[in-house]
Amino acid sequence: MDLNRLSAVELKKLIADKKASVEEVTRAHLEYIEKVDNKLGAFLYTAKEEALKQARDLDEKLSSGKELGLLGGVPVAIKDNISVQGMQNTCASKILQNYIAPYDAKVIENIKNADGIILGKLNMDEFAMGSSNENSAYKLAKNPWDILRVPGGSSGGAAVSVASGETPLSLGTETGGSVRQPASLCGVVGLKPTYGRISRYGVVAFGSTLDQVGPMAGTVEDCALITEVIAGEDHRDYTSSKEIVPNYKDSLKNSLKGVRVGVPKEFFGEGLDPKVGAVVQKAIEELKRQGAELVSISLPLSDYSLSVYYIMASAEASSNLARFDGVRYGKRAEEFKNSVDLYYASRSEGFGSEVKRRIMLGTYVLSAGYYDAYYKKALKVRNLIKQDFDRVFKEVDVIVSPTSPTTAFKIGERTSDVLSMYMSDIYTVPVNIAGIPAISVPCGKAEGLPVGLQLMGNYFREDMLFNMAYNYEQATGWYKETPVL
Repeated sequence: MDLNRLSAVELKKLIADKKASVEEVTRAHLEYIEKVDNKLGAFLYTAKEEALKQARDLDEKLSSGKELGLLGGVPVAIKDNISVQGMQNTCASKILQNYIAPYDAKVIENIKNADGIILGKLNMDEFAMGSSNENSAYKLAKNPWDILRVPGGSSGGAAVSVASGETPLSLGTETGGSVRQPASLCGVVGLKPTYGRISRYGVVAFGSTLDQVGPMAGTVEDCALITEVIAGEDHRDYTSSKEIVPNYKDSLKNSLKGVRVGVPKEFFGEGLDPKVGAVVQKAIEELKRQGAELVSISLPLSDYSLSVYYIMASAEASSNLARFDGVRYGKRAEEFKNSVDLYYASRSEGFGSEVKRRIMLGTYVLSAGYYDAYYKKALKVRNLIKQDFDRVFKEVDVIVSPTSPTTAFKIGERTSDVLSMYMSDIYTVPVNIAGIPAISVPCGKAEGLPVGLQLMGNYFREDMLFNMAYNYEQATGWYKETPVL
């Protein structure tokens, strides 16, 4: 039995039925990581000793007659900007090279309480800024379908680890598509929840009004399972919602008959690879075959989302990253003349080029004389984009689109073309601007590379997204296809 190719739900049942121990499952995944990750670069840190100790503790709990929690001994890997006590939390940046997290993020507390096993920390674009995982200060993450191609970003390691079978579940973070876009490019399921559905406590901030933790998994059912574990109110994050977290598994088998699905013309125009478009259109026809009612809609202001995003996210990054100055923690320059020189030298040496670009852009749009022209105007347009979605959701239940305009591009192909790189997130960014939930589910291949179908829902309607994605997934079976390493 290949434990690395079983879903989280299957592994959980295997452990509960005592057909495999938690330690056996954990060891199988750790050994597989050791075997393949030198080719893939998904992990920045493997928590071998910690994971095996945790597994033995859970096996003792089982042998004493107690039941395990909702995750039931299933392994999970964590993006390296989410705090896990005693483990590194580098954000894939040199400035945090030796930083060890002194506490657990709320989502990590929930995973541990649900008896999940933490395998280690995952590769990413530095400080979550990027769409290809090429901005990591440590190593490249490579797409398991073709290691000459990018896995997407910024949660590239999270997508690679699930697609390759290194872990059944992973946690990434999203500011403008950093879970859904790599999920699409690597052929896995990725969810961006409603803003406030999941606590951001213990997650290194990039754009505080946009950031959300998002899970990745090989199946929709697995994604629903981990979402239920990590979601919910947290008094330490004042933006977290008091909205009750439903049992997502109960919503998975509802019929799609009569569900109104909006198809926005703006998401199927110029810039979309025709081969990707054809695969997505076929997926939309499958939803119709299952009883969903297709409705043509328009989201005209979505065209401004990318501009709004790069103004807002950069402004918030400029503010949030000011703390990394070489004084309290992080990399400190060895040679400096005074305190101002210390800041300058430490940040110059510690940050990569993309992070510097966004800090400078953010500082510019917040500066006197430009605040009103850029940042204040972006806030107003953001509100109009949100109103656009509010209007459409009075007509439809779900909105459908491609997740990414292309399949995975080659490593190095867009590094010198910043605008081309930024356009990778053109279909995902509007969701973050509006704060609504969205899921990417595999819907086929274009020239042998995975394509993702994006489903967008109204606020706190993750249950509806899971149901539609599950029905589509089970009818088509694309999730069963895995890369050969």
